[in-house]
Amino acid sequence: MDVEPLSFGRPSGPSFRTTVVTIACGDTRAYDDAEWRDALVIVEAGEVDLECQEGGRRRFRTGNVLWLTGLGLRALHSVGAEPVVLVAVSRRDPDSDPDSP
Repeated sequence: MDVEPLSFGRPSGPSFRTTVVTIACGDTRAYDDAEWRDALVIVEAGEVDLECQEGGRRRFRTGNVLWLTGLGLRALHSVGAEPVVLVAVSRRDPDSDPDSP
């Protein structure tokens, strides 16, 4: 299994799952806690605003590392001149993951 290196230069390896999420310029993605559970999220490209349930926003840029679980988020907004690319790295669950080694 070939694994592409992340921006910090190391492949995630077989014990981890890597998910890439791209949000087109100006688009919004509804927040789903299950999608981000147990994952470190790297902003690989672009800029993303995280919108909380109360409406406030915080902006993150290429190179930022995030934890999106338990923050009370509503949505993720791609706000820069290029699509935002988020890479989520989480541990594989060997009991429920058929692709787990």
